[in-house]
Formats: sequence, C-alpha cells, structure tokens
Amino acid sequence: MTAARTLRTATSDHGPKDSSPQTVEGKVREKATTPSDASRVPRRGADRSAGAVACGSCDGVSATAIVPMAVALFCALMQERSSVADLVKSLRLELNRYSPGEKLPSSRTLVERHRVSPVTVSRALAQLAAEGLVVTRPGAGAFRAQPRTEPGAAVDTSWQEVALSADAAAEVVPRAVDASGVLVTLAAPPPGVVEFNGGYLHPSLQPEQAMAAALARAGRRPGAWGRPPTDGLPELRDWFARGIGPGFTAAEVLVTSGGQSALATALRALAPPGTPVLVESPTYPGMLAIARAAGLRPVPVPAEPAHGVRPELLDAAFRATGARVFVTQPLFQNPTGAVLAPERRGEVLRIARAAGAFVIEDDFARRLVHADAGPLPATLAADDPDGVVVHVCSLTKATSPSLRVGALAARGPVLERLRAIHVVDNFFVPRPLQEAALELVGAPAWNRHLRAVAAELKARRDTMTAALRLRLPELALPHVPAGGHHLWLRLPDGTDETALVAAALRAGVAVAPGRPYFSAEPPAGHLRLSFAAVAGPAEIAEGVRRLRTSCDEILGGRAG
Repeated sequence: MTAARTLRTATSDHGPKDSSPQTVEGKVREKATTPSDASRVPRRGADRSAGAVACGSCDGVSATAIVPMAVALFCALMQERSSVADLVKSLRLELNRYSPGEKLPSSRTLVERHRVSPVTVSRALAQLAAEGLVVTRPGAGAFRAQPRTEPGAAVDTSWQEVALSADAAAEVVPRAVDASGVLVTLAAPPPGVVEFNGGYLHPSLQPEQAMAAALARAGRRPGAWGRPPTDGLPELRDWFARGIGPGFTAAEVLVTSGGQSALATALRALAPPGTPVLVESPTYPGMLAIARAAGLRPVPVPAEPAHGVRPELLDAAFRATGARVFVTQPLFQNPTGAVLAPERRGEVLRIARAAGAFVIEDDFARRLVHADAGPLPATLAADDPDGVVVHVCSLTKATSPSLRVGALAARGPVLERLRAIHVVDNFFVPRPLQEAALELVGAPAWNRHLRAVAAELKARRDTMTAALRLRLPELALPHVPAGGHHLWLRLPDGTDETALVAAALRAGVAVAPGRPYFSAEPPAGHLRLSFAAVAGPAEIAEGVRRLRTSCDEILGGRAG
C-alpha cells in the first residue's frame, strides 16, 4: 500500500515590523532528513504542520490551494477569540443581577440571547470560572460564585527577620538575594513609557506565528506529554552541540530551563559557598545576583569596551584570590557589547588552566548578531582541549521570554556534577517545550527569522546611535557593537545616575542604570539603552528626545 502523502504549508513568522506588517510566504514539502548544520534538526514520525492535510486524495492538490483555506481558518479563529472576549465582558456585567449561588441562564439561552456559538459560550464560562466569578457543575449548569472573603487581621511576621538573619552569622559570605538589577529589565513600564530598559525582543521581532505552529505540532507528537530524558531530548541536545562546536556531542550537553537556570547550575557546581568568583566588570546583573544568592563573592576584573577582559588583570586576580571560576561573555558582552579580542582568547584559557580554574562561557547573544557583523568567532568551548570551559547558551533571547530552553555543555567529570545539580533542582525541562523548540529550529521559518532579526537590530542600532550623537553628545558611547540589543553609555563625571534615571521615567522613557552592572564601586555613572524592546525607529527617536529632556533637567548648564 502506498503511504499517504502529506502536503504542509511552510511555517512562517511575521518577522520584524514597525508600523506595517511583513509576512513571509512560501511553499515547501518537507521530508525526514538529517540536517547538515545546527539550524536544522531531524524530523520525527507523525509530525504534521498546522493546517496539514493527510489523505490519499491529496496527491493532486497544490500547496497554493491550501493557503486560502489556512487563511480562512485563521480569520475564523481570530473572530471566535474576539467573540469570547465580548461575551465574557457582557457576562461580567450581568453577574451583578444574580445572588451568590444563583443559577445563570442555560447555555442554550445564552447562545440565543447573544447570537454566538455553543463553543463561544463554553469558552466564556470557562474563563469566568478560571477568574473565580462562576462555578460550573456538570449536568446542572453555571452558578454565580461566592464572593471572596475579606482578608483577616494582619499577620505578624516580624519573627522572620530574626530567623532569616540567624543563619548569616555562620556564613563566610552571607547570602544576599538582590533581584533589583534583574527586575529592571523584567518589569513592564507604565503605559506610554518608551521601554529602553527591556531585555528581550519586542513582540514585532518575535517569531510568534512560527512558535505557535511549532507548539501546535509538538503537542501532536507521539509521547509529547510523557516524561522526557533528564538530560533533555537527544535531538535537541544534538542541535545545541553542533551549534557549540564541531567537537561536541549530544552526550556532553544538558537541556536547561533557559540561560539563567544554566548559569545558576554552573556556579553552584563549580564554586563552594564562601569562595570568590571572578567576573567581568561591568557584567550581567543576573549573574551577580545568582552568585551572591549562592554565598559567593564576585571579584571584578576590568574589561575594555571593545576588546573584552584584560588577560594580565585576570591573571593577577586569580593569583590574588585563589578563585577557581571565571564567568565571561566573550561575544557581544552585556552591557558593553565587547567581543573578546582574538589574541586574548587563548590567553584567557591558558591563564585559567594554569590556575586550575573553570571558565563559564555565557554565549547569550550569538543569535542576536547584526547584519553587518561579518563571520562570528567560534565559541571558547570549541577552542578548549582541556575541559576548562563550561558553556551556557539559550534560545530565549532570539525568540520569546517564555521560550525558556537553554543548554549547558561540558567535558570531563564536571559534567556529572552539573547533571546532578540540574536534576535535583529541576528534574527535567517540560517535554512539550523541548518538542516545540525542536519544531521551531527545524522549520524553514527559523533561518528567515534570524536573518530578519539581524537586519532589524542593525537598523535600530544605527537609528539609536545617530539620535544619541545628535541630541546627547555629552553621553559618551565608547563602542558600537555588531551584536546584542543595547548600547552602553558613560555619563559625564559627577552626574547623579539615580536622579537621571528617575527624571527619565518622569519624562516618559525607562532606562537601565549602570550601577547594578558593577560588583564593586563603578568608575563613573552609566546607562544601558536597549533598542530591541521598542516598536521601531520612530519610538527610538522619541525615546532619545525624552531622554534629552531629562538630561537638561539633571545636567543643567553642562548639557550640550
């Protein structure tokens, strides 16, 4: 018997857009193949694209004929979603006419009264039930829920101050959980505020349609909701391994819940509490928060804005502290955007090996390269023959804050310790999320998305750079990066950084202060401005104009 053939429309994403949407159209017939590079993955049996047709009569149907049907289905789904929202809004108002416990009209009555489908009524009631406003009883109907009880007397938690501080007396380095530097990039600004402090791609840059299609296909895979291997799906580990370097295999990779989780696992595995850990200065606040929460003592090693950490100072820091770990972002470092100079790469590995230390390589920005960057240097892990490097990478920055899928890679006995801590902390990364990641990076839309993001990030960087040099020449911009999503500015000497950040927010633009990026006293005030979290060039120009207003307020006569 001839197997039925499956016609599938190409997965697509909107890609970057400012005011007008951009779409990617195409036709593709996919089949099981083994990819030749890290951007393709094996497709496993029973996979189907969203809207796929699988029947023996499809042999003569073109993919072009299916596109209108897919568009019609998409429009119908959008209309259904809008109808649900409208019905929920109406029912919320009607609930005021019912007493707690009183039965609502039947589903049939609601269908006739609001002229919607039974499915719309069912979904609207389910949403109200999730909000705690109604209670549904099978066979009986929907009822208005009892009102929430008012909070009782205030709870006395003052005893916790003593309990939480008692342990610190016995710790060499007290654990301090300070999330302020991380929350700056996670907190959504008030409406109307230009978001120059964001840490992720604007929704217009995220591959939303491709991710939705990937998640839908992943959910239909056989066993997709079962327990995955604790190390991660073999195909996904293999994809990450090929991206890290030609010498790596799936057996040396662990799938993690994003880069932050991977960093936390690596620091806990490599540095016992109370010991120093060497970090670039300035560096990513999230890593500093992890280190301090683990009872580690971050020791700064100065890095140059364009060329990265200075090897002679790294060597001196190892000798002075006896540290056994150095954390680095050698590619488009956060916040400076620096790329570790070629002549320094081997020196860093040699110095760490001589000190008997590990290098944690946070390769967070490799998929945020700009269109004019040229060939990228290999990972440090790819040039490491001695197992010095523990590599961390993630899909999150190039996709969505909610696609928290990353990887840890290492060689030698340290891998077993990393694996043990990872399993104890997480058990495993949810299988549907791993399956969706596999579907996404194996789809034709993935490489199109990366190319589109590279072009858009370059355009936005150039827009922000030009606007800053025109309107804010007194803010020094020592390095314009060819990757990443932000610029690092030095404020004039004597500027009150905290006051400027507050004034900027009053003017309607949120910026990230520089202080959280330093593990010790900073040499000057700084700002980090993201150009990826905003809607487009027009919003960048408006944000810089508002920043000019705040600088005039704080800098006064020194403003240019």
